[in-house]
Amino acid sequence: MMNLLRFASVMDLAAWRGLVFTIFILNFVFACQLLLLPPLVSALDGKPGDAAEMFERVSQSIKVKRYSEALDDLNAAIEGDPNFSEAYWHRASILRQLCRYEDSEKNYKKFLEMKAGNSAAEKELSQLLQAQSALETAANLFDSGDILKSLDYIDKVVLVFSPACLKAKLLKVRLLLSAKDYSGAIAETGYILKEDENNLEALQLRGRAYYYLADHDIALRHFQKGLRLDPEHSELKKAYFGLKNLLKKTKSAEDNENKGKLRLAVEDFKAALLLDPNHPAHNVHLHLGLCKVLVKLGKGKDAVSSCTEALNIDGELVEALVQRGEAKLLTEDWEGAVEDLKSAAEKSPQDMNIRETLMRAERSLKLSKRKDWYKILGVSKTASISDIKRAYKKLALQWHPDKNVDNREEAEAKFREIAAAYEVLGDEEKRTRFDRGEDIEDMGMAGGGGGYNSFGGGQPFTFHFEGGFPGGGFPGGFGGFQF
Repeated sequence: MMNLLRFASVMDLAAWRGLVFTIFILNFVFACQLLLLPPLVSALDGKPGDAAEMFERVSQSIKVKRYSEALDDLNAAIEGDPNFSEAYWHRASILRQLCRYEDSEKNYKKFLEMKAGNSAAEKELSQLLQAQSALETAANLFDSGDILKSLDYIDKVVLVFSPACLKAKLLKVRLLLSAKDYSGAIAETGYILKEDENNLEALQLRGRAYYYLADHDIALRHFQKGLRLDPEHSELKKAYFGLKNLLKKTKSAEDNENKGKLRLAVEDFKAALLLDPNHPAHNVHLHLGLCKVLVKLGKGKDAVSSCTEALNIDGELVEALVQRGEAKLLTEDWEGAVEDLKSAAEKSPQDMNIRETLMRAERSLKLSKRKDWYKILGVSKTASISDIKRAYKKLALQWHPDKNVDNREEAEAKFREIAAAYEVLGDEEKRTRFDRGEDIEDMGMAGGGGGYNSFGGGQPFTFHFEGGFPGGGFPGGFGGFQF
């Protein structure tokens, strides 16, 4: 009997414990319902309540561009109530802005199933389809090289309806780089990196823009930051090591020039230019450096070509004009040299070195236009006075008008020229002045010591030397003549 009572007591205790545990579980579930269900119940009942707060939170997240947080809130709301139509619409809108077009389209269609005929949602769905088509078109135009039209599609369609589309933003940066709008590319990548400072593609493209502006130190910092995040990123590695190689080859060229190793400098400048022909901001200086070295080597024709390349990039580069002027002097293009040096002097009027070089070029041009008496007599500039007399006598006999009856006019002109040449070169003082480049162009025509007067005006022409022609008279007694 005692055992039976003890057993009943034990059973009563277990039952009480079970009852207490059951009551605890029920209260816990009820508490959870009180905490978690009111927002959903409120939304389903059409009360603003927590649904309004949730949409306000989503709106704030979008304003600060925390799209993932906004989507998390909407995903939770839809998971709690699959029939929460407004949440589908908001989610569709965010996905459209991010250009997640397929997911966005599904959400718009889900909303329209619940709220058929909603004109605002139908309009946004139409905008989505326009943006999706425009993004595809822009990418195709970029591939085909139609940069400006591609930019139009990105700016006027895609980023209007999908302002948070990273894919479109990065494509726009690539388009700006292709259009050589490097400042624009830097600005656009700045916006992207402000939202995500570790975006590798933005770092690479921004570094590329600085590279093409020849801001190489800043470009290197962008490439280095990207490589610290991903050491195996192929585009960043290519850009980084390509720039390092270019700077190394450029420095080698400049060092060799400074050391007087001019031929090595020429090879280094040419090698640096081959590394990236599409880098004008840097190549302009390489072309100029190469031109200067070639001028020093006396290779005028090649120097003209290199300086012209520099001026094709920057037509206002004064030093390139000066160096090309020097190169043209080497090639005896006197007029071209004067033209370049005049232009340089106009751009830099205070530079006395340019003025001196210009004066030298103008003097060379003037000398080039005067008659070369040495050439007329067929003697070298080092010819002795006896060589000059001998040459003159031979030519005077050959072109004496009385001996050229059939071509008298030509002979008279030749004879005047020969006589003028001898008038200058046969006189030691006049020859010295001529050799110095003094302006004695008409000295041989002045009727000086040799008694020479020009033909013309019907006046008689006489030419005589004391005792006849140098070395004796003409054969046949032509000690002097008149006609």
